[in-house]
Amino acid sequence: MEDYSNREKNDLEIDYDKEHSVSMLREPFLVRNRKNNTSQVAIVGANTCPIESLDYEIVENELFKQDWRSRKKAEIFQYVVLKWTLALLIGLGTGLIGFFNNLAIENLAGFKLLVTNNLMLKDMYYQAFATYAGCNVVLAIAAGALCAYVAPAAAGSGIPEVKAYLNGVDAPSILAPSTLFVKIFGSIFGVAAGFVVGKEGPMVHTGACIASFLGQGGSRKYHLTWKWLRYFKNDRDRRDLITCGSAAGVAAAFRAPVGGVLFALEEAASWWRSALLWRTFFTTAVVAVVLRSLIEFCRTGKCGLFGQGGLIMFDVNSAKATYSTPDLLAVIFLGVIGGVLGSFYNYCVDKVLRTYSIINERGPLFKILLVIVISLLTSCCSYGLPWLSQCIPCPPHLAEQCPTESRSGNFKNFQCPPNHYNNLASLFFNTNDDAIRILFTSGSEKEFQFSTLLVFFVAIFCLGIVTYGIAVPAGLFIPVILAGASYGRLVGTLLGPLSSLDVGLFALLGAASFLGGTMRMTVSLCVILLELTNDLLMLPLMMLVLLISKSVADIFNKGVYDQIVKIKGLPYMETHAEPYMRHLIASDVVSGPLVSFSGIEKVGNILHVLRVTRHNGFPVIDEPPYSDAPELCGLVLRSHLLVLLKGKKFTEQRVKSGSDIVRGFKAHDFAKAGSGKGVKLEDLEITEEEMEMYIDLHPITNTSPYTVVESMSLAKAAVLFRELGLRHLCVVSKTPGRPPIVGILTRHDFTPEHVLGLYPHIKPHK
Repeated sequence: MEDYSNREKNDLEIDYDKEHSVSMLREPFLVRNRKNNTSQVAIVGANTCPIESLDYEIVENELFKQDWRSRKKAEIFQYVVLKWTLALLIGLGTGLIGFFNNLAIENLAGFKLLVTNNLMLKDMYYQAFATYAGCNVVLAIAAGALCAYVAPAAAGSGIPEVKAYLNGVDAPSILAPSTLFVKIFGSIFGVAAGFVVGKEGPMVHTGACIASFLGQGGSRKYHLTWKWLRYFKNDRDRRDLITCGSAAGVAAAFRAPVGGVLFALEEAASWWRSALLWRTFFTTAVVAVVLRSLIEFCRTGKCGLFGQGGLIMFDVNSAKATYSTPDLLAVIFLGVIGGVLGSFYNYCVDKVLRTYSIINERGPLFKILLVIVISLLTSCCSYGLPWLSQCIPCPPHLAEQCPTESRSGNFKNFQCPPNHYNNLASLFFNTNDDAIRILFTSGSEKEFQFSTLLVFFVAIFCLGIVTYGIAVPAGLFIPVILAGASYGRLVGTLLGPLSSLDVGLFALLGAASFLGGTMRMTVSLCVILLELTNDLLMLPLMMLVLLISKSVADIFNKGVYDQIVKIKGLPYMETHAEPYMRHLIASDVVSGPLVSFSGIEKVGNILHVLRVTRHNGFPVIDEPPYSDAPELCGLVLRSHLLVLLKGKKFTEQRVKSGSDIVRGFKAHDFAKAGSGKGVKLEDLEITEEEMEMYIDLHPITNTSPYTVVESMSLAKAAVLFRELGLRHLCVVSKTPGRPPIVGILTRHDFTPEHVLGLYPHIKPHK
């Protein structure tokens, strides 16, 4: 961790004074009074975890340069082929898991609904409710227990965590295999339990976990240490793979390969380039082919209660998309409603998450109790509210059976007499995907009463808010689409005499407006919805409604994922600098104490600094006689120092021994280990005699770290830091005669909490 708390810094100085008096170590500290007190923990899933920054910078030291010089054309070709192979495997894995998720959810939910429906047909209403609520609670407890005890990081959507990771923020277990396992099965149990949540957000996290697992760069534990796997033991390549994984997750959830690429570009990734675009597109294309093949297999009837499938494709082609000026006014009205409701939804989610975090902090048992309470509330609403709806006679000459006897269908009998159906039950007593499919149905095929749509909208809106934040994997896409489609159809019903647009198209535009109002995405949402509905004629109206809803909602607050990132305390760096940063320079916010090493340093000094600090980067300064004056040689990383110390390439005299180190180590010895692996300080066994010896740091020092002059504006430094994906930015002195380095800027030095804490008179722009 780059910085540490006030108390730890005070302890550091006391401990150092004691050790200094005993061993007379040369003090390598340039102490500054300014300290960074920003929090370095964040909420990941439902637990509080320490966070770190990722190293996206290429460390150009002697070992790295030698490795690149020695690479043959065959090895470079191997590296390129491996990148495409991993993209293929990510696509295959995400596609298969996406299909498995849908198959499991449809069968579990289908069995539950079928049993309940059969009991209701026998007028056993109390037994039906007990069965329905009991199944929901059991599935909810299973999902909650997995999240509470096995992988707390799997709770929630996962998109904010993936977004933060791709921005350069790492946290324990965020992409671990245990998180992947819980994300898959927790999502299955949670959605099948009838919660108003989607599997689309968790699928993005699942895709990212698969990519991370494949990109670990081999494992000594499992003897997967082939030479070519070592190429991926760095954060840059893992970042690219995880970007492909997040795009594949959207493609698997919505069957929208192009939408997946655009989602990764617009929402998830912080860095993008044309080569990554190609690989991401290839990954999502693989997902699309896998899903298409498996769905064709399911159409043979070998997938149990799969029905029309949860791999949603909403066909609204039956309604003609012809529109006039009054229709455009209606669409603008929908966009404004979507913006207002979307911003209000985000506000409510923010308040609920803050409340739930207090409950979740009390332990796993409280997390599960909260899950049970919300499950019972959802069961009572979805079973109790249809009783308020009137029974409607079945329309004559229907191609579909009425009332529906199977687990899915548009005409649920519920408590109605024969040849009648319950409109509200048709929406509540289906899977979320089937409910959306019904709402998108054209008005000629399905009519809804005004009261039905109003009750359903209010229920879904409220349940979606109170459900997000409990300890289950939960996506926001489906609740938002459901609520948006219901009020869109509601508006279409009211404006029926004035508009030529079908109510099914109004439902689609309502879903688009609510998505734009909550998530603030435009291009990717537009393409995802067009791929979902297979209706290109709606493109102009879709673009219009998304632009209006996003513009209106931006007046009130940020997008839902940006808000969640902030609530969780993840130090996300925006593309633009805050306006108040223009009034400050880099040296104004540099915090201390700064710790530096000489080019040839005493082993005891290094070990002491590693023990008493948690910094991950240390400036290396060459001093006479190795240079004419003190000068910045570069930056050395903590992980590299640990590997070097473990190798024990020490010398008794203070002399350069870089050639011995270059011969004794390979570049991949210093490659980043997988999560939880790598050399730890406790692994080092250094004797008292070795503590007095010296070691040459030049071979492992990054001799070309990114530096800025101390007079550079903080706004410019922040943009540079973010665009280059840095972990450390060295601030160098402008005037000669001073120490060569003023300090190091890290991600936490750019946070508003730190900057405004130092300069409280500055008023941030809202």
